[in-house]
Amino acid sequence: MDVVLYTRRGCRLCEAAEDLVAVLCPAVRLVEVSGDAALEARYGDRVPVLAVEGRVVAEGRFDEAAVAAALITGRG
Repeated sequence: MDVVLYTRRGCRLCEAAEDLVAVLCPAVRLVEVSGDAALEARYGDRVPVLAVEGRVVAEGRFDEAAVAAALITGRG
């Protein structure tokens, strides 16, 4: 399953999301949006953003139960 967490350094919500997702899905791939114009345009104000199999399943403040369900089913 492809799980990507889009984050930004210094973002408290991103740090909390990283901690949560790392426990639920150790294989998560972290992607820093800062410095990449395309990623900044797409996710800049929305980080953290969690995508499972290319579909956004959570952004901003994550609901732990919803994230866990999305990771279990592989869908948002």
